[in-house]
Amino acid sequence: MKGPVLVINSGSSSIKYQLIDPDGGEAIASGLVERIGEPDGIISHRHRGVDSEHRGPISDHAEGLRLAFSMFAEAGLDLAAAGIAAVGHRVVHGGEVFYRPTLITPEVVAEISRLSSLAPLHNPANVVGIESAMRVFPDVPHVAVFDTAFFHTLPAPARTYAIDTEIAAAHGVRRYGFHGTSHEYVSGRVAEVLGRDLTELKQIVLHLGNGASASAIAGGRAMDTSMGLTPLEGLVMGTRSGDIDPGIVMHLRRSAGLDVDAVDKLLNRGSGLKGLCGVNDFRELRRLIGAGDGAAQLAYDVYIHRLRKYIGAYLVTLGGVDAITFTAGVGENAVEVRADALAGLEGLGIEIDPDRNTAKERAARVISTDSSRVTVLVVPTNEELAIARAARGFASDGAGEQSQR
Repeated sequence: MKGPVLVINSGSSSIKYQLIDPDGGEAIASGLVERIGEPDGIISHRHRGVDSEHRGPISDHAEGLRLAFSMFAEAGLDLAAAGIAAVGHRVVHGGEVFYRPTLITPEVVAEISRLSSLAPLHNPANVVGIESAMRVFPDVPHVAVFDTAFFHTLPAPARTYAIDTEIAAAHGVRRYGFHGTSHEYVSGRVAEVLGRDLTELKQIVLHLGNGASASAIAGGRAMDTSMGLTPLEGLVMGTRSGDIDPGIVMHLRRSAGLDVDAVDKLLNRGSGLKGLCGVNDFRELRRLIGAGDGAAQLAYDVYIHRLRKYIGAYLVTLGGVDAITFTAGVGENAVEVRADALAGLEGLGIEIDPDRNTAKERAARVISTDSSRVTVLVVPTNEELAIARAARGFASDGAGEQSQR
């Protein structure tokens, strides 16, 4: 089946979309809907290199998608006549049920909704994106690609929490991992950049954005990852705490009177960098540090400390590593994060070249020295292309199960 794929990534307060040619990898059109639910909403749309913009209130995700689709027409592209082969949807949590690209049916939508308790910031928004797009494109296959899929085959010791096994089994408690589409795509690109066979490589991939996760990958298979049952565990993130002592939850319930919903909001929306210094945008964090803000400096130090702990843990998990790769918004753009995360590791064979690290390049590239035993790279992620290829591949051959249990 030929034709472009419309990829929709409906997040908690924003929607990213792209119309992609999966064969050449070209984005025919793309856009970002931001500040959903706020009076100063904005949609940035690009078609064949020409930019356009919409500003004004965006009441909800359905309204955001409606406005985004209208911008295609305003730019001269009739989506109804574009020969769209499939619509690919990023869905954050697939639980134990979904671990392959899955044709979306009403039953699938219901199950994704049921899994919202495991990803309360994301799955509800994913469902809105799916339902809105299906109303606009009722005759096109809609395919869900799950963030958790790449980590479905984690080894038992890595995916198992040390709690009562009956309770864990009854409630689906295990490490699921997230950003799987990105980790899988980037690790594959590393093999291409290095001219190596993916099955030969031991890799650490660091997906650092507002949400952040690390993975240990051997031979193309995930061996461990920092996010867990939900996207809350692991690295310090923009608004999420990452790893904490679980006893903090009980302590806050008893001493501060916070109920479950209040603690959930605190740890998911009011913690991480924002909780430590009031901002979660890394550009603003750097500005505050430059102005001598002590809270911002501490937030950055905590961020780097946690990141280095995971790098060290995965070096041991893998028994050595061939490549360490930075990706996503912070990983691709924050020069100092890359330098500080790997500082002082020359004894482990990890050496960053300062000039390569600070070079103004956008393409995938090596930033380690020629003598470094471990290759350090920056590889831009392209989750949308990975989703487009998975969606059209599924829609084309009709293979695969509707769901996997």
